[in-house]
Parts: sequence; structure tokens; C-alpha cells
Amino acid sequence: MPNTDRYISPLGERYASPEMQFIFSEDKKFRTWRRLWIALAESEKELGLNITDEQIDELKAHKDDINYDVAREREKVVRHDVMSHVYAYGVQCPKAKGIIHLGATSCYVGDNTDLIIMTEGLRLVKKKLLNVMNELAKFADKYREMPTLAFTHYQPAQPTTVGKRASLWLQDLLLDYEDITYVIENMKLLGSKGTTGTQASFMELFDGDETKVKKLDKLIAEKMGFKACLPVSGQTYTRKIDTRVLNVLAGIAASATKFSNDIRLLQHMKEIEEPFEKNQIGSSAMAYKRNPMRSERIASLSRYVMVDTLNPEITSATQWFERTLDDSANKRLSVPEAFLAVDGILDLYLNVVDGLVVYPKVIEKHLMAELPFMATENIMMDCVKRGGDRQELHERIRQLSMEAGKNVKEKGLDNNLLELIAADPAFGVTLDELKAHMDPSRYTGRAASQVSDFLKEDIYPILDENKEELGLKADISV
Repeated sequence: MPNTDRYISPLGERYASPEMQFIFSEDKKFRTWRRLWIALAESEKELGLNITDEQIDELKAHKDDINYDVAREREKVVRHDVMSHVYAYGVQCPKAKGIIHLGATSCYVGDNTDLIIMTEGLRLVKKKLLNVMNELAKFADKYREMPTLAFTHYQPAQPTTVGKRASLWLQDLLLDYEDITYVIENMKLLGSKGTTGTQASFMELFDGDETKVKKLDKLIAEKMGFKACLPVSGQTYTRKIDTRVLNVLAGIAASATKFSNDIRLLQHMKEIEEPFEKNQIGSSAMAYKRNPMRSERIASLSRYVMVDTLNPEITSATQWFERTLDDSANKRLSVPEAFLAVDGILDLYLNVVDGLVVYPKVIEKHLMAELPFMATENIMMDCVKRGGDRQELHERIRQLSMEAGKNVKEKGLDNNLLELIAADPAFGVTLDELKAHMDPSRYTGRAASQVSDFLKEDIYPILDENKEELGLKADISV
């Protein structure tokens, strides 16, 4: 039975995947601490300190079987989580206990672990982002030629295509992909910098040998799978890294919101709908309703992530000198929850795109109701070629357009602009001739070829490069 008498975060209970939840779990954190202690001991041994293979083998033998009960009891006594786990590790590794955490501060395990975990979280986000891009690319390609009514200011404008509109969503995700790739490739560890970032304790350990102290950071980074450590720091890594990471997550949230809002508007117009399951209930009162609840949830979670970016921004701005501890409680909340929320957002995004339902007849109906207005420029040019006066025809079209618009809005009639133009002797055209202008594909410009070019030149190379990451399906829990 789940606990019903205490608060449980909805991010874990309803939205985030088990994979992302494990990355930010206590077990992942403490296992990473032990990997860092092993990397430190190995590096110190390689640089000449009196550490034996037997001690390191003992540490490796117990890197995953963490004795949490011992650590918890010790923390009640010393009130320090890192030293409690140093003690617990030493209980399991009596031969190595004297060299665990040698020369290091708490931030050696705490901060390096945060950087490792954020990097793993970013990689999972990137993988899900690629899968959303892959599904959107399929959708954009499939509907690249289907004309649809486009809007500026949410007012009818020149036609576009369904696929071209999808390419706008995809372009936003491409920018997010470029950002997250850059951040991942430039993530660095803190390394072993000591109490105020001067590496003084390690200078003492290595008898003032700066070459060895510098090499220590390099070895630790390599053993933990990173290219390098930060060149300088206080006791902690600069909290601007948290800001950089969460800004990337917020960018994805903003892109997802744009998509979800467009889907909600399209679903209102009955042109495109998100998936709606056979037994899904849209409203407790109105049985006929098909609410876009997945898109609404994307918007809701995204809003949380975008606001959450203020936390690391303020934290990084208010760190005093080499460190303060007013970051810790905030980081424990703001960083993991941003990742968990974006993980849920991308699962929803993938689920929606994978199941989008398009209604071509409704799309055509809405477009054809407005197309006569949009065809007037072409009609006027044809009439000028036949000897008409452009200024006079322009004024007549303006007047007739106002009359047709009034018929639609005030009388509820269909758009009869073509009939009005055909009846006006100034134009000298028949209704059949005017209807020849009513092929919507004549007014979509390069929309279809833009989609094809964009996919070929910008999207497919990325998807091909990352094809081993593709193939995810997202099943949402509620």
C-alpha cells in the first residue's frame, strides 16, 4: 500500500519515468560517492601515495552494497552525511578505511556527484528529445503538402501546410538539441580542489609537487568519464552551471508549451486532435467532451520548469566568496524537480505526436471558407492583364470583401465573395473562371519544399547520427 498519510511528489508518482527517478535517487548518489572515493584512491596511488592494490580492491568489492543502516546510525551521532558514509564504507573496508576520502572535503563527493548526475540526466533528456524530433519529422513529412489555413494574430492569413506548421515545432526542438548537446559536451567535474579551492591539502599530501596535484584532477576526470575538471573553483563548483543546465531544460519546456498550445487550438477547431483513448473520460459532467488533457499537462509542467530556473539564477548570484550553504536545500529541490518535470513533458510530447489525429475534411472546410479573400490579389492581377484598372479593381474588391465578411459574421451565411465578384461587371469574369483560383496549393508558396529541405539538410543528419537512440515509446501513467 502506498503511503497516504504524507506528501508524495506528483513528479515521481505521476509524471517522471523510472529511469529519470533512478538518476536522482539516493542509491545512485551514494553509489557515485563510492566510485569517486575509488577514483581518488586510485589516482593518489598512481601519483605515489602509500595506497595498496589490496585497499583499492577492497573498496571496489563494496562499491554497490551500501550499508545504509550503519550510515544512518552514524549520522545521528555526527550530524554529517559525508562523514557518516565514510565511516560506513570503512566498516565494510577495514584495510582501506584510513585512505577513504584522503585529502578531500565533502564537496569532493557532493559536488562531483551533482555534476555527474546532471550530466546523466541531460543525456536521458537528449535521448527523449531526439525521439520526439524523430516522430515530428515523420509527421511533418507526411503532411508537408496538405494545405491548411495559417494564422497571424490568430486571424486568418495566407495558407500554409500542416507539415510546414509541424516544422516550426521541430525547428524549436532543433535549437534545444543544439543547446543541450553543447552543455553536455562542456560539462566538467569539480575535481579535488579542497576547502577553499586552493588544493592546499593536496599540496601537503604531495609535498608541494604542483605537477602531481594538477595531474590528480586530470586522472579523476578520466576515471569518471569526463574530459576535464574546472580550472578554478571555490570550495564548490560555480553555481552558474546549475543555471546553465536549467536554462536548457526551460528552453525545452518553452518549445513544448508552444507545441501544446497550438494543438489545443487545433483541437478546438476540430482539425487535429491529440490521442483520445477508447474509455477516456473528458468531463465528469459533459460526456461528449474530448479535452486535450495531455497538451494541457505539457503546458502545466512546462510552466513549472520555466519558473524554476529562477532558483539557480538567484543561488548563483548570492554565493558569498568561496561558498555558503544557502544553496544546498534549494538545489535538492530545484535541480532534480526540473529534470523530473522535463522528463514527464517529453514523454507526453512523444505520446501526443505519436498519436496525432488529422481531419483533412475539416481543415479543407476552414481553408475554403477563407480562401476567396486570399485569392483576391491573383484575381485582380488576372483582370488587370485583361485591361482592367488596378486601383479601381482594388477598391471594388475592398468593398465586396467587406460585404462578404458582413454576410458571414452578421448573417451566418457562407462566404459569397466569388459570387459578388462574378456579378460585378468591372471584373468581367465568370464564376467558373474565379473558381479556378480556388486550388489551395497555389497559395502555399514553398511550404512543402521548405519542409523537405529542412528535414533533409537539418534533421535527418542528426537522426542518422543518433539512430541507436531512437525507437522509444512513451506510455503515460495517468
